[in-house]
Amino acid sequence: MEKGYDSFVAQGGTNLSGGQKQRIAIARALVRKPEIYVFDDSFSALDYKTDALLRKALRQEIKNKEASLIIVAQRISTILDADRIIVLDQGEIAGIGTHQELMKNCLAYKQIAASQLSESQLKKEMV
Repeated sequence: MEKGYDSFVAQGGTNLSGGQKQRIAIARALVRKPEIYVFDDSFSALDYKTDALLRKALRQEIKNKEASLIIVAQRISTILDADRIIVLDQGEIAGIGTHQELMKNCLAYKQIAASQLSESQLKKEMV
């Protein structure tokens, strides 16, 4: 925001965008320094660049604290580097594994990836 920390925030954040509200909520979680972080589609209103920067910062935070991170996401780019991804299809578990494992073994995941990632990203991921 233009005035940084001196910016006015209306009651309930009505003058903030969805992405700004999400960034504030995520910052509040980070300040608390919990042992377990749970983000339920918390990155959906963030642009891809902010999403990537946030994930990088979270990886560092978790590495330093030995905390656990659970992310519920519909955007594959948000969970690409996860240690374990659980894919749900029609409320049932369709696959469990890393991104690379799921690209080889889970049709539902491959279809989602194909709809969200560019051809160059898909080719890179398959290498």
